[in-house]
Amino acid sequence: MKFTHDSPILVTGAAGNLGAIGRNLTALLLAKGHKVRALVRREDERAEALRQLGAEVVQGDLTDLASMHRAIEGCARIYFGMSVSAAYLEATVNTAAVARHHGVEAFVNMSQMTVSQMSITETTDSRQQKLHWLAEQALSWSGLPVVTVRPTVFLESFFLLFAAASVREADELALPMGSGKTSPISAVDVARAVSVILDDPVPHIGQVYNLTGFESSDLDHYARVFSEALGRTIRYRDVPLPLWTDKLREAGVPLHVVNHLGVMADLHAQGRYDRMTDDFFKLTGEMPTSVHDFVKLHTAEFTRHETTA
Repeated sequence: MKFTHDSPILVTGAAGNLGAIGRNLTALLLAKGHKVRALVRREDERAEALRQLGAEVVQGDLTDLASMHRAIEGCARIYFGMSVSAAYLEATVNTAAVARHHGVEAFVNMSQMTVSQMSITETTDSRQQKLHWLAEQALSWSGLPVVTVRPTVFLESFFLLFAAASVREADELALPMGSGKTSPISAVDVARAVSVILDDPVPHIGQVYNLTGFESSDLDHYARVFSEALGRTIRYRDVPLPLWTDKLREAGVPLHVVNHLGVMADLHAQGRYDRMTDDFFKLTGEMPTSVHDFVKLHTAEFTRHETTA
């Protein structure tokens, strides 16, 4: 039986920025007729935009007990997702403890695909990835009705956030990923898959879904895809990893995040993101967004706008 739509679904990270699963998930669930309680860290224009969509907005902190009681009480289902943070494990356990107290019926946890290659004896050099692995262990011990979603790298992150400027200004896909293959997926697609799970969670409790993109290939291939989509030649330039991470630090990116991104780039070069599954299709009945379609959708961000005197 499907759960009723009477109680709201809690969506954490609902006011996120680029590639925000929570924001897209909120819109998708509301469109399906669900009530959504959107947890935000601060009251701003993004919170107001969620209200305009029809969500109930609650301000709070994932690491604060009182905040999470306010957010979770009355919710039967929870989507838990959090951006890269040194407090990730504390936030997960804090949320899980309160969720168990209130007897939630489904807890969808947004993890990372790298966790599937980790174990009690195998980890990576990314503290964030280890926190994700530990969080999965804690959730399995919790007795909560958990569904685990492990996406690969997001199209929005590496291709929009980190590569758009070089494509726009120099016709280069400049990233430190060597010749490794990767299967990036759109955060919008991940949100779509999670919305399916939360719409009818019962068949998914206890499952782990590894979500990959349309194809797995190297950056030379994706540069050719960019070229076709944009109508001009784009070339891949393999940036030295130390130079790339130095620029991130100079831009004010927190050290914890820089370390995580650097390890991800290195794992890409090692071929650790060369993964393909059909889990997205099994959940949605659709194919994930291709890099070509993603680039076409975001043509403006990849195109230089000439200024006139």
